[in-house]
Amino acid sequence: MSEFKPRNFIQNIIDEDLEQGKVERIYTRFPPEPNGYLHIGHAKSICLNFGLAAEYGGLCNLRYDDTNPSKEEQEYVESIEEDVKWLGFDWEDRKFYASDYFEKMYECAEELIKAGKAYVCDLSAEEIRAYRGTLTEPGKESPYRNRSIEESLDLFRRMRAGEFPDGSRTLRAKIDMASPN
Repeated sequence: MSEFKPRNFIQNIIDEDLEQGKVERIYTRFPPEPNGYLHIGHAKSICLNFGLAAEYGGLCNLRYDDTNPSKEEQEYVESIEEDVKWLGFDWEDRKFYASDYFEKMYECAEELIKAGKAYVCDLSAEEIRAYRGTLTEPGKESPYRNRSIEESLDLFRRMRAGEFPDGSRTLRAKIDMASPN
């Protein structure tokens, strides 16, 4: 009699994608922000992402989400790496920093604006939360959602230039506000 191995929904999705040829190899990533020490939730994510990659013969990248330099320290980078190794995992030569791709991310953001799929929003964080939907009620569209492409591009470029206080404007995707996700 063969031993039964319970599967979870993530493994089921991976199995289906591999069987259907959607992907040839599994790639995962652990993306900590180096602004503090890791906690149990991070350990769970490390074990899940590195563990799934190992189980399926894939690769897991260590990719620092270092997009807030005023709160990040080298001390935390070193601590994160020690913790990942302590948990028994190795990223080998796959250590990346999101900041290395900032120009590409900026270009992609501009393309989304030009395609009418993103806009600059002036709502505060509290207002954005209030506009969000719940599982039972749809969200409301931001009053800035239908800004012209030209105005959003201008504001986005000025955001990058530092013309506005941090957090006073955000780039938002034009998602379906009625979606329960």
